[in-house]
Amino acid sequence: MSLLEALRSALSAIGANALRSALTMLGIIIGVAAVIAMVAIGSGARERVTGQIKSLGANLAIIQSGNVTQGGVRLGAGASSTLTDEDAAAILKEVEDVTAAAPVIVTRAQAVYAGTNWSTQITATDLDFFAAREWAIAEGRLFEPEELRKGDIVAVIGQTVARNLFGEENPLDQQFRIRNVPFKVIGVMAPKGQSALGQDQDDVIFVPLDTGRRRIVGRNYARDRSVQSIMVKFASEEAINPGIAEVSALLRQRHRLPEDQEDDFTIRNLTEIANTATAAATTLSWLLAAVAAVSLLVGGIGIMNIMLVSVTERTREIGLRLAVGARQSAVLTQFLIEATTLATIGGAAGVALGIGAALTIARIAGWPSVISIETILIAVGVSGLIGVFFGFYPARRAAQLDPIEALRRE
Repeated sequence: MSLLEALRSALSAIGANALRSALTMLGIIIGVAAVIAMVAIGSGARERVTGQIKSLGANLAIIQSGNVTQGGVRLGAGASSTLTDEDAAAILKEVEDVTAAAPVIVTRAQAVYAGTNWSTQITATDLDFFAAREWAIAEGRLFEPEELRKGDIVAVIGQTVARNLFGEENPLDQQFRIRNVPFKVIGVMAPKGQSALGQDQDDVIFVPLDTGRRRIVGRNYARDRSVQSIMVKFASEEAINPGIAEVSALLRQRHRLPEDQEDDFTIRNLTEIANTATAAATTLSWLLAAVAAVSLLVGGIGIMNIMLVSVTERTREIGLRLAVGARQSAVLTQFLIEATTLATIGGAAGVALGIGAALTIARIAGWPSVISIETILIAVGVSGLIGVFFGFYPARRAAQLDPIEALRRE
């Protein structure tokens, strides 16, 4: 029997018991659909996490002030203003492979324009911040060096602020107030979207560092030129860890800390955090796929069961074929093809169902969905292999039947 004839015979046998064949394929259909959907949603979640983390910028470390001890009590990060913009300048100048070092002060305030107001984050910083975050300007311009030096009352706003404060108006050259200080809009940033923690990164107003210290934050920050944090960008990922060690040594030297005293600052490696989050998302997506793959195993057992029933029902047919000269290999091939065809058809139906489920869940939940050709091919291929694996025993049993005994059975 040729391969084509065996395939026709297999399709004829499947069609003769259409309902039973459909129920047999159900396990494979559900298994493949679950694998496709879980991998697609997991990959989409991983891409979303990666995109959110990358939106912070590449090869970044953040130095936070504080972590001091008073009266035996450790106050923790940010409890004291121990960093200055001179520290940022020293890091940029003296630490190799540092391409940007931005001093940052962050607070919240109400922005008011005409009859509209909006509570938002105010970030006082310099031009290195935009280089570190790899954040482009969409309209207008960034701060001029002279504006930063003089502490001019100008602002660059995010997309969310532009939309909620100015509506349909063009915000460029408009004036708004923060704590009764009139600021002029000179630029609008390109959209960044949500951060990994779900914060709207576009809900922000940037002002020159000295302007923020004197006009908005005031008090100690303006007096001692201190800042809350310093954002440091390195030339490459490989340079981050040795660079952090150099930055730490430099800051200890500048802050005149004795060897037995702990750091009065904290350094966080954002790239390390990003890699950890991406690895966790990858592990989760594969775990979901592994759980879904259990359905494929159940579907394979169902195929084995139905093929054994088929062998029992067709014992006389098998005996007759063997009696008239059919080879055992031909009988084996026929039943293997039947099992593989069942599994493959189920796999194809499962792919269609899985793609539909992934797209539906993504639309309802607002999650991205990444459906790859490789995943589809693997799922269909695995379903075919399951047909071969679980169909081999029934096929071998059919091929080894004694023709005389088979013909005697009713």
